[in-house]
Parts: sequence; C-alpha cells; structure tokens
Amino acid sequence: MGTETSLRLPIINFSVEHVELKPGTPEWNTVRSQVRKAVEEFGCFEAQFDKIPTNIRKALFDAVQQLFDLPLQTKQRNVSKMSFHGYVGQLPALPLYESMGIDDANIPENVQNFTSVLWPNNGNPTFCETMQSYCDQLSELDGIIRRMILESLGVERYLEEHMDSTNYLLRLMKYKGPQTKETKLGLKAHTDKTISSILYQNQVEGLEVQTKHGQWFSAKPSSSHSFIVILGDCFYAWSNGRLHSPNHRVMMTGNEARYSTGLFSMPKAGYIVKAPQELVDEDQYPLLFKPFDHSQFLDFCYTQAGQTALSPLHSYCGL
Repeated sequence: MGTETSLRLPIINFSVEHVELKPGTPEWNTVRSQVRKAVEEFGCFEAQFDKIPTNIRKALFDAVQQLFDLPLQTKQRNVSKMSFHGYVGQLPALPLYESMGIDDANIPENVQNFTSVLWPNNGNPTFCETMQSYCDQLSELDGIIRRMILESLGVERYLEEHMDSTNYLLRLMKYKGPQTKETKLGLKAHTDKTISSILYQNQVEGLEVQTKHGQWFSAKPSSSHSFIVILGDCFYAWSNGRLHSPNHRVMMTGNEARYSTGLFSMPKAGYIVKAPQELVDEDQYPLLFKPFDHSQFLDFCYTQAGQTALSPLHSYCGL
C-alpha cells in the first residue's frame, strides 16, 4: 500500500512560551487534552520541546555519527543479554540498518561503561556528557506525557507505580542511503513493544506511520526541536485498548544516511503488565489481555510464531 501524503501527525507544543507546564494549570489541561486525542486516534504525535539546547542536539548527531564510523568489530562489542538491546546490523533482510543500545542511559555509570567498551583507551567523555544531558531532558518529556495520559484516563493514582516500574533504553540508529531514487526498506513495519518511544532524527526523512484504517503517511518533524512520540504495545495493553499502538516503518531513498535516536521506556524485568480495574468495563471495555510478564512477551516476539503473527501481543496474551 502506498504512502498517503495528505495526512500528518498532530503537533503538540510542550514549550508554551513564558509558561512552565504544571499539573492543574489551564495550559497543562489544554496540552493534556491534545495528547489524549492524539494517542487515541494515531497512537503518536509530534512533540515540540525546546528544553534541549541547540548545542546538545548538534553534539548528539556528531556523537552518533562518530559511533557508527567505528570499525564493525568494535561496534559488535556492544552486547546485551536482552534481544535487540546491543548491536544490531549486517542483517540480509535489512541491509541499510544498524543500531546500538545503552540501557538506562540517564545513569552516568551506564554510559561510561558503554564508552569504555568501545573506546577502551580513555573512554569518550564528550560522548558521555552529551548522552546523559540528552537523556535527562528527554526523560522529563516522557514523564510529562505519561502523567498527562494517566490523568486523562482518570487513573493518576497509579502514576508513581507506573513510573517506578519502567526503565529506559536509548537506541542509536543509522540507516544507510540506498544510493538510488527508488524507495528501499530501512526498517520493516512493526509496533513497539514498549510503554512509549520518543524518536529524534537528523534532516533525512524516512519514518512512516500507519493509521488505524491502513493508510501509510510520512511522519516528518516540522522543526529541529520536534520529537516523534509513539505509544507501544505495553501501554496499549495497560490501558485496555483505550490508547493505540501504531504500526510504523522506515523507508529510505537517495544517498544520505539517516541518523536517529530512540528513548524507549519499558517495564522492568519481572514486571507484570495488567490493566487497572478502573479501565475494565464488561459492557463497554471488556478485558482484552491477560496479565503478562514483559520479558517473556519479548522472548515470544523473537520466536517464529511471534515473528509471523499479525499482532504478537494479541497472539501472546489476547483474550
């Protein structure tokens, strides 16, 4: 199915001029209603957020490019016990795609450990400072969005538990330019298996999102301080289907490389994803999913059954 160019993501401004977004204020309530509408209809939106300084955003992509310029043997030292948390690349089905991961990149020690593996002589202090500053600021945006969603659902009493039950994975990604005007697959269509994802990219386009009705459209950010927020399967299940977890993909054309970052919030190991009782109504909102362990769900997603399922979440724990 082709890409529908007339559609675009909702744009939500989290940088209200001269006003700090605070719960209970009219500005907060206005943005909260915009977020709720967007995540119900699209499962994603463009967030304008200017708290990350220009110098940090520039340094971010300088650091990401420096990272992927390392020799392949060096990049492959980025290993993890969890699938797709370490180096991913050299895949015949995805020849344009490479990525690397840092668990809890908002914790300085974790980023330092990452750089000490890839730059064993003296680490990379500039890389560490850039990633920590970036993740600190972006995790603030994630917290605001998730609080707004829980408030809009009327279940804000679960906020502390909800935030404490998750951690962050920072993925740094590169898509090589296919060296052709023809459109080539960068990353296949999928839903994220997360609570939420916040994506940031350089000037090279490629991200596409699918509507509930099956139309694909370009998710091109409107400015350099815009981020794409996408809800994942875990939030969809936790909300008992009130929110949407959209299919998305990356399609590449031309010669330039696309660099992007993804800050993914996901349940901690052993956490059971379960819809709050307040979000279950036998008449209007019957329970859609059995409670599930996120780690075990991820393991299923990488089995043959999970890879071929139209919806791994429904196949794994749907009622």
